Amino acid sequence: MLATLSGSRAADGHPVPQNQQDSATFGPSPANDDGLMVPRRHKPGRRAFLDGNFARRKLPLAVSEYCIWDTELPGFGLRVRPTGRYYWFVRLRHRGKHRRITLGCTDDVDAVLARTQARRLLAEVALDGLPKRTVVKATPILSDFVETYWGDIARYWKPSTQKRNLGAWERELLPIFGAIRVADIIPADVLRWRDSLAGGREVTFNRTLPVLASLLKYAEQLRLRRKGSNPCRGMSRYKRPPCERYLTPLEYRRVGAALRDAEASSPGEVAIVRLLLYTGARISEIRDLRWEWVKPPHLALPDSKTGQKTVWLNSQALAVLEAVPRHEGCSLVFPNKRGTGSLAFQSWWERFRRTCALPDVRVHDLRHSFASTAIMDNVPLATIGKLLGHALPETTAKYAHLSDDVIGDAAQRISGSLAQAIGLRL
Repeated sequence: MLATLSGSRAADGHPVPQNQQDSATFGPSPANDDGLMVPRRHKPGRRAFLDGNFARRKLPLAVSEYCIWDTELPGFGLRVRPTGRYYWFVRLRHRGKHRRITLGCTDDVDAVLARTQARRLLAEVALDGLPKRTVVKATPILSDFVETYWGDIARYWKPSTQKRNLGAWERELLPIFGAIRVADIIPADVLRWRDSLAGGREVTFNRTLPVLASLLKYAEQLRLRRKGSNPCRGMSRYKRPPCERYLTPLEYRRVGAALRDAEASSPGEVAIVRLLLYTGARISEIRDLRWEWVKPPHLALPDSKTGQKTVWLNSQALAVLEAVPRHEGCSLVFPNKRGTGSLAFQSWWERFRRTCALPDVRVHDLRHSFASTAIMDNVPLATIGKLLGHALPETTAKYAHLSDDVIGDAAQRISGSLAQAIGLRL
């Protein structure tokens, strides 16, 4: 029967015969070691359109197995074994090596599924070596992600930073992004959130955006998002006018008089304000100060916003510390009445600044005023940065404009001296 069946020949220019949609006839098989993915077109071969009808036919058996190639899909074929069982297979060439992959028995795998699998394998081989788009696995919603991994993210933050960022998550991010899957947050979502805070809550967006960016960056590291897909990257923040408030000489006199009046009733709070004025330190560095850190002529802080820090003490600051009484069993310099924690300073300051007729002055403005006074006294910016404990010179550079008046006065004095030298009258 095999001898009487005639096979179709491939037309010139085609790797396999054109599909004749005829599953009734096939020709003799060529050798399988010809080195090609499919039989050469100049060799006769058993070919037929391999569909379900063809697979259900009772094909002639031979002493050894033989193959029937599909007329439509190159490389797809059917193996007929002497036992009478038929097997789908696909033959392909991957990186110079020939492989024949069995797709299953015709009793278990139908022709459509076998053809689909063959197409997929051939496509994978054809695309091998080309850049592939990273496939992101199914990801949890952001609220579950935060609950699971917050400890990993926050362990390197300071306690105050943990508290602030957790509050930003619960108040601002959870209602907006909590129900969205980690991999599904896109820049448009962040933009809509940004626009919703316009008109009064711009500062909230500026302070909360880094929290969301940190969460999604960690998601990239865990491969829950594609690398470089953080939607917060390049997101512009709202531009806000800088909060630069400096005490004038008249305001300094007001503060000094009010401190003298409040010294009897609030000695601890008054001492804190005076140390802030004399050192330019941050409020947390003075309010939470411990006696073991006081090492005249400086304070050796083991930790601060910028890490370990040295706060230099002038004679006025040393006098303030010498007048502060020590509390037995408490290492804090300014403890509360129970001695269980630091003094509650902020509420007292809000009342105190009103007595000075300075309701807009923040505690941090005392630090700005320290830098302003240093500029007016011709102290170099690099030295001011050391005194304030700035980690980067760019942070101190924001005070550079305060030296304009000093430079102008110096220019005036120099020009006056030169004019006098050449005999001009001013």
